[in-house]
Amino acid sequence: MSCPPARWAWAEIDLDALAHNVAVLRRAVAPAAVWAVVKADAYGHGATAVARAAVAAGCEGLCVALTTEGVALREAGIEAPILVLSEQPAEHAPTIIAHRLTPTVTTADGIDALAALAPDDLDVHLKVDTGMHRVGAAPADAGALVGLIAASAPHLRLAGVFTHLAVADEPADPYTAGQLARFAHTLAALPADALEGVAVHAANSAGGLAHPAARHSFVRAGIALYGISPGPDVAPLVTELRPVLALKARVSFVKRLTAGQRLSYGLRHTVLVDTNVATVPLGYADGVRRGLSSNGDVLIGGRRRPIIGTVTMDQLMVDCGDDPVAPGDDVVLIGRQGDERITAEEWGTRLDTIGYEVVCGIGARVPRLLVGGPRRP
Repeated sequence: MSCPPARWAWAEIDLDALAHNVAVLRRAVAPAAVWAVVKADAYGHGATAVARAAVAAGCEGLCVALTTEGVALREAGIEAPILVLSEQPAEHAPTIIAHRLTPTVTTADGIDALAALAPDDLDVHLKVDTGMHRVGAAPADAGALVGLIAASAPHLRLAGVFTHLAVADEPADPYTAGQLARFAHTLAALPADALEGVAVHAANSAGGLAHPAARHSFVRAGIALYGISPGPDVAPLVTELRPVLALKARVSFVKRLTAGQRLSYGLRHTVLVDTNVATVPLGYADGVRRGLSSNGDVLIGGRRRPIIGTVTMDQLMVDCGDDPVAPGDDVVLIGRQGDERITAEEWGTRLDTIGYEVVCGIGARVPRLLVGGPRRP
């Protein structure tokens, strides 16, 4: 695969792997539907291409975090339902309405701001805080807010009620069952006809895979959609998923260092024997974090090669020993080369973080190269 001419570094986005993951998730959570979470530029994978591919593969809707993210999808011609997952500032109401986004509401003020401007039958989803304690209406307030939405008819229509799970990626933790019980109690306390034709949803990727009681109308599939485990305790449930993103580059420079020489900022690494050192044109400005300095590997020639010295803003260095290496040779930072593989989860372990942060952190100046699937950008 040739890389974009603008730079000897790129991220490959495998749309066939994405479609495969959608199929796996749909089977796993049936009869619930799957909506694709494409916030944060589809977790660094490219929101427009991913959204198109996810809908084509069978996702029935999309979820974003920000009004601007939903607007960008609409301006790209995407017509699927788009749910904005948290209540947005009141001044966003005209934009939400104009671009046919589905807003989340959690307060009376949020409902009033939309009702004042909405034409007939703007769908809204009510979010209830059952224990995540980030955003959401208190369960005790849900009935009054549902009544306020009903009173705003025909301008607003309650189309969904949902919550979010805090520890779904730890299946043995009883807290999730408690959240689901609070959610069920909240729903049961609503007027008898309030939920007629209304979507109910609670599950993220981990919730959908590990907690059948959380599936309800649809599952909001985020990290699993991209072939990354929601957590080690859920990993056995996602063995069929395929990573969608691979981070690749080409060797940009090679030098021979002799034993005792030090390299990179701070001169913190000393080579102990004569060795070939390859420079790779990716650095922390691209998402290859400084925590991988002398603490990570890349693949060159089908073998693991250690990152040595400090990762710099635009480049890093790799110890290739006595093996031949030349400018232009293929480098894989995340992905497979030969029989070896480096995953986002591995980076997460080395960096004391999670695969989510790794892929979201790959910078915008790294070109995304679509492979497989529908190629329309």
